[in-house]
This record gives sequence, structure tokens and C-alpha cells, in this order.
Amino acid sequence: MENSETLLQKIEARRLELGLSQTEVSQRAFGKSDNSAISNMKRGSSPNFDRASQLCAALGLELYVGPPRESGPVEQLLLEGTDFAPVHRLDVCLSAGPGAENGDHAVVETMAFRRDWLAKMNIAPSAAVLVRVAGDSMQPGLHDGDMALVDTAQKTIRSGQIYAVTDIDARTLVKRVDTLGGEGLLLRSDNPEFAPIIRLGDEANNVTIHGRVVWSGHVWG
Repeated sequence: MENSETLLQKIEARRLELGLSQTEVSQRAFGKSDNSAISNMKRGSSPNFDRASQLCAALGLELYVGPPRESGPVEQLLLEGTDFAPVHRLDVCLSAGPGAENGDHAVVETMAFRRDWLAKMNIAPSAAVLVRVAGDSMQPGLHDGDMALVDTAQKTIRSGQIYAVTDIDARTLVKRVDTLGGEGLLLRSDNPEFAPIIRLGDEANNVTIHGRVVWSGHVWG
């Protein structure tokens, strides 16, 4: 593990690269506006491993402890040092409909996105994944077969935004998510033909938020 001074330098450099405030980083990492982790590091304190890992994950960095590892996939090596970042498309289907069952999330292919565009969108390349949309419940915005870019660092719900979620029946969906005053969640479609899904209490706690949909690409048949 990096010493605290080196780790702080890397965290601060990444934070500035993404244009995030300490408060925004804390919100991403811990789900609340708590600046103490970074502030304490600036005063010379070493964070515990869990909090350091959360900070790094929120910024798209990896905190690794262990023996040296082999280089990454060929796609990453080819793009290293260029203006483009590799983003993996996973073998995952986000259902814009009744729901889709997904097994292991294998990498299908790797696509390149401009690093400056990702930075402008406050998306860490390592937190970005591409998935396919299936169904028509999110039309006219998302169509069957579209590609959706999900920022897995954005798991804190902002009401009205579109998220990739796994519902209580283990089906993966793409829906707009609203909080119901701390009592539950409302999962709703853009297509009015589809009824909203309400999850209250323990059911809401068992809904998994995988990340926010930040971009989509339409595939013309």
C-alpha cells in the first residue's frame, strides 16, 4: 500500500483532474458530505484501509496490496498514454421491460472513449462500463439494442435520474429512480404503458443500485 503522503498526492491529482471538490468526492465515496478523510490526510494522518479504498474507488483509482501483477489486457496497453481510455462492454442486459436475468459479467469487447470527455462528465474510466438495453419501457430515450454507459461510482440516488438496478427478484433493470421520503424507492419507466414499481422498507433496502446511466448510443439496424 502507498504511504499516506504518496497516496494523498495521487488522490488530490485525480480529484483535480476530474474537477471534483472534497465534498463531492466524500459524497461519492461515503454517501455523505464528510471531508474528514482527505482533510486528515493533509494533516498527516493515515486513513484506514477501508476508507482509503472507498476514496480511491470513488475517483476511479485502485488501491492494491499484494505481489506485483502482470500487465492488463492488450486493449489497455495499446491505449496507454493516448487521449483515449478503454471502457469494457459487459455481457449484461439492462431490461427496459419486465426484467432480465444476468449471470457472470464477462467482458464482450472494449471500446475507446476520449479521456477529456470522460473528465468533463466527471467519470473515472475505471468506473465506466457499457451494457446493452433490451426492451421498450424507457422509450423514447432508450431503445431496444441501445448501448448505455454506466458510471458505477454514482450509486447515491439523485431522484429522477436513470440507474442500472437489480430488483428484489434478482432481475436487472434500467429505470428512473425516485426516493420516497426515506421510506422506499420508486422505479419508473419513461414509457407510460409500463406501471411504476414501488419498493418500501426492507424491499427497498434489497434493491441494488449499480450506477447511473450517463450516456447512450443508438444502434441503427
